[in-house]
Amino acid sequence: MLSTITRLRDLVPLRRLSTPEALRVAEDQANRLLHLSGITEPPLAEDVIAGMPHIQVERVVPARALAATQWSDGRWLIIINGALSQGRQRWSLAHEVKHILDHPFVTILYPRGSTERAEQACDYFAACLLMPRRWLRRAWSQGTPDVRTLARLFGVTPAAVTARLLQVGLIDPTSHHLVREA
Repeated sequence: MLSTITRLRDLVPLRRLSTPEALRVAEDQANRLLHLSGITEPPLAEDVIAGMPHIQVERVVPARALAATQWSDGRWLIIINGALSQGRQRWSLAHEVKHILDHPFVTILYPRGSTERAEQACDYFAACLLMPRRWLRRAWSQGTPDVRTLARLFGVTPAAVTARLLQVGLIDPTSHHLVREA
């Protein structure tokens, strides 16, 4: 039986991807992970990631970075800055999973020197995994248009919710719902 990581990597076309293609693949991978995990409503439990074979999550305080990932002793070690808010830690964890998924093909998928595109795909994957389009639309349509309430529901920061609402098209850039991280 194929591992979850292998099944998610199988969704990636092995060629250079345009930004829209990279984002579509990231969303497909996030949706597939949710499907494989049987998760149908928020918030996504950390165990979905931490329970995957060959992944270990450690929180470090103090830490010099938000998060980092490395292959060590036959497993992926995801190091999270434990001094961050719980919502930011969850975001960082999801973001780092996409780095793991992209690792074997990073030089194929993203042109040399375009770490910004790779980071954008990782952020988009985190948004799609923690706040899937259909879950967010459902919460929004059921009368939860408050960014802070949505942040609590999905276990993320208000700024992450604002960014995802913009991505999904539920608010526009001039909306009074916008929240920015300080």
